[in-house]
Amino acid sequence: MELIQNNRCFDGEQRIYRFNSSSLNGESRFGIFLPAQALAGQDCPALFYLAGLTCTEETFAIKAHAQRLAAQLGFILISPDTSPRGEQVAQGDHWDIGQGAGFYINATQAPWAAHYQMEQFVAEELYALVCEQFAVQTDSIGIFGHSMGGHGALTLAFKYPEKFKSVSAFAPICAPSQCPWGEKAFSAYLGDDRQGWQAHDATALVQQKGKQFADILIDQGLQDQFYSQLNPALFQAACAQAGQPLSLREHAGYDHGYYFIQSFIDDHLQFHAVQLQS
Repeated sequence: MELIQNNRCFDGEQRIYRFNSSSLNGESRFGIFLPAQALAGQDCPALFYLAGLTCTEETFAIKAHAQRLAAQLGFILISPDTSPRGEQVAQGDHWDIGQGAGFYINATQAPWAAHYQMEQFVAEELYALVCEQFAVQTDSIGIFGHSMGGHGALTLAFKYPEKFKSVSAFAPICAPSQCPWGEKAFSAYLGDDRQGWQAHDATALVQQKGKQFADILIDQGLQDQFYSQLNPALFQAACAQAGQPLSLREHAGYDHGYYFIQSFIDDHLQFHAVQLQS
């Protein structure tokens, strides 16, 4: 693991590391914010943030404005890249498939399967690396994300509730097996067996697994230009049927971008602070 960028930030440090990933079969990068408490060796709660289509490990650190409150709360923030990268890595024909669009699943189809093992990368390899190398309070780890990353946060939380104690999302793709973005990615990465897609669909997972969390927070802008891809109502209905508490907040005038995320990022950090302390 090599430190390639380090910036002082609210008495902590915003860093970027690179390392050779066995899951992705190549080099990968991740961002991490370490508050002053972690730098001093105190174990701190941690949040994994999964970014959306076209983003990198640096997008959240630059655009979300999360570090100020994270420093006050003593949160470590981890932001992986959104896909494997490199000349040897398969690329798609559009921005919604291939590099920058890993969908946080393990691909089973050629040519994607050789590198696109994002579920394993986040939930196993990077999770273990961060817990080993940094002052993480391992029983207080949450996950959140945006758009494609909101899909990833919801699905990984329901698959690995023993690892992630809290979950929230901004404008997540709630039912990827029922929208064009998800249908395109799942067809490419997983093949044509639509039944198999259900293991990577948050709406299907809550129906299968039932209540896993004391609450889930989702914020959704009503002027979101991608609203038709997101289907929050389907996830809301599934949670109601399964008895999974959900706080779905819809906001007039807000779109899909990071100004929306900046507006409500403090609420998400405070939500996780409550959930991780319970």
